[in-house]
Amino acid sequence: MSEAKQDRNYDIIVYGATGFTGQLVAAYLARQYRVGDDLRWAIAGRSEAKLRSVRESLGDSASDLNLIVADSTDPAALASLAGQTRVVLSTVGPYALYGSELVAACVEAGTDYCDLAGEVQWIRKMIDTHQERAAQTGARIVHCCGFDSIPSDIGVWFLQDHAQKEYGTACRSITLYVKATKGTFSGGTLASMANIIEETKRDRSIARIIADPYSLNPEDAREGPDGYDQRQVLFDDDAQCWTAPFVMGGVNMRVVRRSNAVAGFPYGRDFSYRETMMTGRGASGRLKGTTLILGLGGLVLGMSLGPTRRFLQKFVLPKPGEGPSPELQKTGFFKLMQIGHLPDGQILRTHITGDQDPGYGSTSKMLSESAVCLARDDIQTGGGVWTPASAMGAPLIERLRQNAGLTFDIV
Repeated sequence: MSEAKQDRNYDIIVYGATGFTGQLVAAYLARQYRVGDDLRWAIAGRSEAKLRSVRESLGDSASDLNLIVADSTDPAALASLAGQTRVVLSTVGPYALYGSELVAACVEAGTDYCDLAGEVQWIRKMIDTHQERAAQTGARIVHCCGFDSIPSDIGVWFLQDHAQKEYGTACRSITLYVKATKGTFSGGTLASMANIIEETKRDRSIARIIADPYSLNPEDAREGPDGYDQRQVLFDDDAQCWTAPFVMGGVNMRVVRRSNAVAGFPYGRDFSYRETMMTGRGASGRLKGTTLILGLGGLVLGMSLGPTRRFLQKFVLPKPGEGPSPELQKTGFFKLMQIGHLPDGQILRTHITGDQDPGYGSTSKMLSESAVCLARDDIQTGGGVWTPASAMGAPLIERLRQNAGLTFDIV
């Protein structure tokens, strides 16, 4: 780490700390790392009154937590914020609407940055805009540090690392299966979905970016064996059950493919990766998969039409800044399985689990530990726009296991 970064006031600034997920992040950092200990952190947002309220909610032990007021539309304030810290952790989405100026400020300041973005078109824009300059300033920009896409990206890294060490070769293909989840749909995710739909209406090129399986890869690495995402119910021979498209797979698969490309293809140039949701066996499994597809299609259609979108947002769907109760967060979970095929046909399996709901409880812990990893661990990755696996790899998986309630196991 450069001397300039070491001399900064803070290790981490949590931007968007007054939102629902931002408050979860602040509570986690206060509980796990406390205030005034070795980890120097602060919270930031556009309302000082709301920041004070968040600080008060953390208890007397957080009374010395510093507050920084900065609006996402104020470049000077964002530049000042970025210059004070090693890492900016941002929960302010949709990122395509509110995140670009903050990323630009971090790039210019040489400040590391992580977020929860799952907006493929915006991530592509950040890569095109900032990759070269970030490499010059040393800023490590890491998107997708929540449920999308850490379990997928770090999970593949884990399985491939095991394959290389035990068998001397990488898996030629890996499929991630969503076995079970318990949690609520994130209001921020739905807001991002609505914004993507509106952007696509205005600019048809965005649809091509979202559809391209290699859209997040470097320009000279946008070819490979993977085709379009799953759109129908399919029977999976490896899992011996029916499967349906996984709603988060669209971003996760592209992140994993980018990890392989920017790391110099350690998984191989012909590596294939896909994600799917297990719906069960027999006629009931097929029916469940069909029902999921129809439900997702109905949601997308409803969000595409102004009157129905406004009705859904007002009366049905969670709003940005809203989230489940602490009890629902604690009783939530996710269970994933990966099946990898070695070149000789041998099959490897991993199980990945999280101990809280994926959209909020687990996501806030994953994002927090990503920021701490960037700030405190000995990471040799230089500046650029990275993925969780390509930027942090082994140090991050260790933190996730020790602190964030995630498991990664070979079975």
